[in-house]
Amino acid sequence: MNINDLENILKNNLKDRTNEFKRVFHGRGNFYEGFSFLTIDSIDKILFVTFFEEISQKLESEILQCLDSLYNEFNFRCFILQRRYLNGGENEVLKGNLSNEVYAFENKLKYQLNFLNKNIGFFADMKKGREFVLSNSKGKKVLNLFSYTCSFSVCALKGEAKEVVNVDMSKSSLNTGKINHNLNNLDTKKVKFLPHNILKSWSKIRKLGPYDLIIIDPPSFQKGSFAASKDYEKIIKRLDEFANENCLVLSCLNAPELDTNFIKELFFSKAPSFKYIRRIDNLQSFPSKDKDRALKIMLYQKA
Repeated sequence: MNINDLENILKNNLKDRTNEFKRVFHGRGNFYEGFSFLTIDSIDKILFVTFFEEISQKLESEILQCLDSLYNEFNFRCFILQRRYLNGGENEVLKGNLSNEVYAFENKLKYQLNFLNKNIGFFADMKKGREFVLSNSKGKKVLNLFSYTCSFSVCALKGEAKEVVNVDMSKSSLNTGKINHNLNNLDTKKVKFLPHNILKSWSKIRKLGPYDLIIIDPPSFQKGSFAASKDYEKIIKRLDEFANENCLVLSCLNAPELDTNFIKELFFSKAPSFKYIRRIDNLQSFPSKDKDRALKIMLYQKA
């Protein structure tokens, strides 16, 4: 694959763009040979490019020139570059002006973004998971573990959930979550925002249950607090304590080194009362050469 191929892919993916957050090039799945270091997103009027590895000046220049041309052709208003491989992964505005208020739009809902951070506050690859929650929350009490900025909670409330409990150790992320609910005119009286370390808060989580829908969407690794390879099972083996009859569990993982069998074996050995239903398909805009290394969204139900 070369720069001309990249340009053709981008033009094809941008031609039907709307204000919705859209991944227009996903190299991280190793689907496009030679471009595994690159992702490009269309976020309303923002063109957002991320380099995950340092590359040659020549190739970087070619990519940025290509994007500069598309910036004008498709009427973007801001062009942002993130060098993810650098400490901090700062975002640099290459062209245009970045508004103080920036949002990701998805299915008529909106979420606040923060381009001062490496993670800007929204993971577009989880769209199918959010759509499932939007369609399956009516009348349910929902537990949202590792809630981050609470996009699942927004979808649950929009889907007429009875109550949502969000748990994340980051107070700033939960504060953004409160803003996200307010942006969508959702009643936060039905929502709890708990700034706790999940692995040390079992009694509090259990006390607020039982739950009809449980969402588990942890980081693959967070230094000092969570490592999926050894800590995911600590959550799975507690599910029976939290789950109502027929409780649905959305078990998510984005660690490429851990495949679907990792989750299946955990449920088989640690939570045998939960039946595997299906794996929710990933977005086509996030192609992967190896499906098992890609995002895993697994649905279970208490039998």
